[in-house]
Amino acid sequence: MADHHHESAGHDKPAFLAALAVTLIYAVVELAGGLWSGSLALVSDAGHMFSDAVALGLAAIAVWLARRPPGVRHSYGWARAEVIGASLNGLIMLGVIVVLVVEAVARLLDPRPVLGSGVMLIAFIGLLVNGVVAYMLGSGEHNLNTRAALIHVVSDLIGSLAALTAGAVIYFTGWLPIDPILSLVIAGLILVSTLRLLRDAVHVLMEGVPAAVDLQHIGQALAQVSGVPAVHDLHVWSITSGQIALSAHLEIDDLAAWPRILADAREVMRARFGIDHVTLQPEPRSTTGAHTSVVRLWPRGRP
Repeated sequence: MADHHHESAGHDKPAFLAALAVTLIYAVVELAGGLWSGSLALVSDAGHMFSDAVALGLAAIAVWLARRPPGVRHSYGWARAEVIGASLNGLIMLGVIVVLVVEAVARLLDPRPVLGSGVMLIAFIGLLVNGVVAYMLGSGEHNLNTRAALIHVVSDLIGSLAALTAGAVIYFTGWLPIDPILSLVIAGLILVSTLRLLRDAVHVLMEGVPAAVDLQHIGQALAQVSGVPAVHDLHVWSITSGQIALSAHLEIDDLAAWPRILADAREVMRARFGIDHVTLQPEPRSTTGAHTSVVRLWPRGRP
């Protein structure tokens, strides 16, 4: 006699395709400029921008898949395609970081001449391009998928700034180690953001309790609904970013009061916690005993 309520979250279409086109075009320009000037910072940033193009392509595919309606094989639909896309993008970023670090160490051991003026010009244009792409993505819907793409683009923004700095230092002082040193700094910054993204994506895939949700407070709130002596087997998880689902067993004194209890419980979850996807199972109190499968029991009036 479980009752279920669900509202699908809408998805604003991010400007992934426009960002993809801009990124891909400039990646070619930056790669050519890096090879011409001899700058590792520019070449690595170009490689990073190519990975951005792949990331934006994956993100666009994930958005398309996420909009597919539920079916008999995927009752929740394809909403988690966004989380999978974010995970793949995170793994791509880890590969980029490894390549960047290896190349930077090799340049530190064997410095090569760099054309500082050319690096500054190309890096400045790259800074503007990445700023435009970041604005395109940042003005749309925010979820794990968009966040993964933004990490790519913002790290490119930092990379362009670092390359501009490296070019200026080389141009005015001739100190070549600044190029690989700043490349290592870029790699470190990207690594921190990427690990956070992967942690959050894995948390969603493992159906962990969303960070913004306090399971204890939810259990107590349900147990305070009139006619509910206790709550057990409470689970809260994310279907995808911004789509939280909840299921629980409610012990009740009177089955005839269930329609009213259900409506009250739904309203509490919606109004206090912003959870619309709710599945609640009523259990007459007389039939509940030693809860061998109970994950946690919330009696009325007790934490």
